Amino acid sequence: MQNGYGESPFNPVAPVVWAVLLPMIAIEVVLALGGMGFGGGDAASGWRSVAIGNFGFNAALFKEMMARHEWPIWDMVRILSYPFVHSGPVEALMAGVFIIALGKAVTEAFSAAAFLAIFFGSAIGGALVFGLMPGVTGWLTGGFTPAYGLIGAFTFILWVRLGQQRANPLRAFTLIGGIMVIQLVFAALFGASPTWFANIAGFVIGFGLSFLVAPGGPQAMLARIRRR
Repeated sequence: MQNGYGESPFNPVAPVVWAVLLPMIAIEVVLALGGMGFGGGDAASGWRSVAIGNFGFNAALFKEMMARHEWPIWDMVRILSYPFVHSGPVEALMAGVFIIALGKAVTEAFSAAAFLAIFFGSAIGGALVFGLMPGVTGWLTGGFTPAYGLIGAFTFILWVRLGQQRANPLRAFTLIGGIMVIQLVFAALFGASPTWFANIAGFVIGFGLSFLVAPGGPQAMLARIRRR
């Protein structure tokens, strides 16, 4: 329509982002309803613990697999499945907000394939760092680690744009800097969580992968750097 009244007031989100997000939402709805006693009988209250035990990534289990040099396929799948199971509705909601907002920015600046590479690359790399950390034996769950990877990609996008504008490229790191400050405050008040290592690793991996998946790839990035 010429007058613009037929246009949607919301910018569409790429289908690939929904393809990642909708399974998270569906799983969380089932687990949340089960925890509230809706459906499944008495066993429903334990569905979240069962889901985490079956699909979460456990650092102690990973260390044991390394010690034995045994890599069961089902346990290796955890490195990809853990982002889809959360410890609670609040974690799922917050991770989902980050994924949908940053996923939209990444798919628009890069591509759907780049989004998947950054999301799952950050998830895998973050889990490996978490599993290799000395003394860490707990569970890694939820979409925050790959969300931090998307933050890394978004930071890369801002970094490139600021460089093209001859502005201070360090401004691109304002978002992750603010998040780190908030994390430090929460750590001081409630104690630090080892999942912080996985999240930071996710950010670094997301930023690094962006050099490879950005339009034009590494050659285009080198050309941009030379022009500065």
